[in-house]
Amino acid sequence: MTKINTAVIGVGYLGRFHAQKYAALPNSNLVAVVDANAEAATSVAAECQTTALTDYRELLGKVQAVSVVVPTQSHYEVAKFFLLNGVHVLLEKPMTVTVSEADELIAIAAQNKLVLQIGHLERFNSAVLALHEVLKNPRFIESHRMAAFNPRGADVNVVLDLMIHDIDIIQSLVRSPIDHIEANGVSVLTQEIDIANARISFVNGCVANVTASRVSMKPQRKMRIFQSDAYISVDFQDKILSVHRKGEKEILPGIPEIKSEERIFENSDAIKAEIVAFLDAVATGSKPPVTGEDGRDALATATRITELLKQQTNY
Repeated sequence: MTKINTAVIGVGYLGRFHAQKYAALPNSNLVAVVDANAEAATSVAAECQTTALTDYRELLGKVQAVSVVVPTQSHYEVAKFFLLNGVHVLLEKPMTVTVSEADELIAIAAQNKLVLQIGHLERFNSAVLALHEVLKNPRFIESHRMAAFNPRGADVNVVLDLMIHDIDIIQSLVRSPIDHIEANGVSVLTQEIDIANARISFVNGCVANVTASRVSMKPQRKMRIFQSDAYISVDFQDKILSVHRKGEKEILPGIPEIKSEERIFENSDAIKAEIVAFLDAVATGSKPPVTGEDGRDALATATRITELLKQQTNY
């Protein structure tokens, strides 16, 4: 097996996990971990038995693929450097600060025939993967992503921090242009919006009602999908997929019985699955599961919602 020379740029909370996976995978040779905080870089490097660096530019000519897990404001700068120098990139979400930056990265990756995969981790949730087996033509989607406050994501608003996960999943399921968006939100603990709701209407008639909060007492990550023949519930947190369909019998005249089935999935390593898929795309030249275009589309919608929230007088 030919090993791919890899590195992780940014080894904070999430980047450390990336480094662990690269260090353990048989087709990866973790050349180095990089962080502006020398102490953090040294600690993770020791744990993963690799080299610690504080300047990602020192990796030039030494790596073929990298994970970029730095703060959002630096995504564009760091990813662009590697793409311009022929290195494949797994870039954390949100992809960039602006849609124009995302478009530029997509263009550079395409021009240089490089893999640009975006870190929408929920796509690798086992319950989400199974969802595609039962999904036909969603007509109404409702999602709730609620979490306690965590300063780690507070550099962006809750739409870019949490809601963007569900935006990405919903857009991948509906596969239709957006017709109209309505949004409301409030600041609670930070200067940014901390709880928000968006109603997204698609051209094909599907409507999604999306709520995200980072100031909730009880965590929740659920999505409910209604289509002509079924009601589908996905619990991302507990990895439960429930499907309720109309049966052949009637419980009342003209009212069909409901037949239900539930699948509970074992805990899986979504970060490992994400990196395995990335390295496979690098090795084979295939399309990654979450493309730069996917990341750009999710960012564009999140940006539209953010702009609507900014128009509110209390923001």
